[in-house]
Amino acid sequence: MLKEFQEFIAKGNVMDLAVGVIIGGAFGLIVNSLVGDIIMPVVGAIFGGFDFSNYFLPLSSEVTATSLEAAKEQGAVFAYGNFITVVINFLILAWIIFLMVKMVNNLRRKLEKEKAPAADAPPPPDVQLLTEIRDLLAKR
Repeated sequence: MLKEFQEFIAKGNVMDLAVGVIIGGAFGLIVNSLVGDIIMPVVGAIFGGFDFSNYFLPLSSEVTATSLEAAKEQGAVFAYGNFITVVINFLILAWIIFLMVKMVNNLRRKLEKEKAPAADAPPPPDVQLLTEIRDLLAKR
């Protein structure tokens, strides 16, 4: 069983997946920082400092607090503001990832175009000469 486990771990796909998960986690931290520390403060400044995270509806008459954390301690609340904040963060994150994937795809296309031989390039001189000879012989 130990040998089978070693073979499983040694497969390239498992190691690639592990590296992808680690890089993905690090990338997630970068994107969260970008959204939370750079983009959301700008969005807040544009829209007058909106902070949806404290928007809630009390589901009990005992809830009288004005902040979400205090209201949760008093009883059940419908915290729709936090949901709105998470959806906005998701949309911003998805847009950033879309732009990054688009940039990488454009770069790949550019590299593939450079690697592919030019189709409009003139043939080498000897091929051109042989083509002319063939055409002359075909006319006779």
